[in-house]
Amino acid sequence: MLKMDIIKLEGFIEDQNKENIMLIQFNFKNFKSFRDEVSLDLSATKITEHESHVVDIANDKLLKVAAIYGANASGKSNVYDAFDYMTYYVAESFNFGGEKDSRRKTENSYMRVTPFLFDEKSRDEETTFEVFYVDNAEDSGKIYQYGFSLKKDEVVEEWLYSKAKTARNHYRTIFYRKKGEELEMNGFPKNHVENIKASLNKETLIVSLGTKLRVAKLKKVRDWFMNNDILDFGDPAENYFRSKMLPEDFVDSKEVQGSVVRYFASFDEAIQDFNVEELQAEEDMDAGKRYKIDAIHKMADSQKMASIPLKLESSGTLKMFALYPSLKDVLDHGGTLFIDELNARLHPLLVRNIILTFLSPEINTQNAQLIFTTHDVWQFSNELLRRDEIWLVNKNRDGVSELYSLADFTDEEGNKVRRDEALSKKYLTGKYGAIPALKPMKMLTGRTVDGE
Repeated sequence: MLKMDIIKLEGFIEDQNKENIMLIQFNFKNFKSFRDEVSLDLSATKITEHESHVVDIANDKLLKVAAIYGANASGKSNVYDAFDYMTYYVAESFNFGGEKDSRRKTENSYMRVTPFLFDEKSRDEETTFEVFYVDNAEDSGKIYQYGFSLKKDEVVEEWLYSKAKTARNHYRTIFYRKKGEELEMNGFPKNHVENIKASLNKETLIVSLGTKLRVAKLKKVRDWFMNNDILDFGDPAENYFRSKMLPEDFVDSKEVQGSVVRYFASFDEAIQDFNVEELQAEEDMDAGKRYKIDAIHKMADSQKMASIPLKLESSGTLKMFALYPSLKDVLDHGGTLFIDELNARLHPLLVRNIILTFLSPEINTQNAQLIFTTHDVWQFSNELLRRDEIWLVNKNRDGVSELYSLADFTDEEGNKVRRDEALSKKYLTGKYGAIPALKPMKMLTGRTVDGE
């Protein structure tokens, strides 16, 4: 039996206003099943369907949703993993290196990057991650380009550039670092540059170290990563952990509890209220306050109410409870929410409702972005999504994953996807790739089949 029901988490990340900050593009190369450089681009193409989905910001036209499809083992979750790994390395790399390095590696705090392992050349080359994002605070429209390359346990290159709203394609170098070359840093006080040079280890990123040294323009980059949210609902352990996280002020505020009830009512009106009870601390437990949360239901044969522990609700209800804090935060303040396996344990119509929430200009007033992987062909529809909002991951015969949008796809005859095609039907027939190559499972009969 579990010794706790719910852990109340406070101060999980530093609060920051994320309004008017949007991801433009995420690029990576030589990571897991992706050998060649790929780009997840949220810039809107010139196609004309669903024009309300497009956000005009700082002379750019950006999209709020990207749905990533692919067969099992195609590598679509590795797109998620690449963004997650980049965020992890930015967040944690100031802890890597130096005297504590060997201990941290033993404790698995340090995760060495995994390149493409299925050819001799790639497994010994660097892995690269890069993002472009726009910060339109106070209508500044400044675009940042930040990236780095890792080889084994070493940062071999790192860069940060920026471009003003009126500068067209001219980017200014904020800093540039390359192994074996002199560090270039522009516009930093001399003491900041000296402190960074003196403290920089081979495993450590400048933006991470700069945050620790309280260099504001470097901290701002790290904060962008920290204020995005990344959820893996294909991982049972993360599912469990997330279901134990309470929305902010949930314990003490009936207003917040009422908001969660109304959120549940958007797909299931069974839960009428919550009852929160603080549990007595045990001598051998020191992880903070614990609470027993009961969901209050209306009884079928009377006007009375009955309660059951929240942990006994359905897996779908618990997933929606786990999603609430992230959905609430990103829709209130803006930012990017990246979810692996969004459709797991959720009805397709509920998934569609989440997508429509992000696409709605009336609800999503802060231009929050949703990027998710899925197998849910219900959403593979031109009635719901633009062709440049649908992305596909296909693994070729060499075991290399490829990422492309439906707007960029061309068939063997050079034809592009038309806006009026029956997208889900043609996807399932294999016209766009990114589906499993299936064979009859004759081996399960226990009999030898001629020719096999």
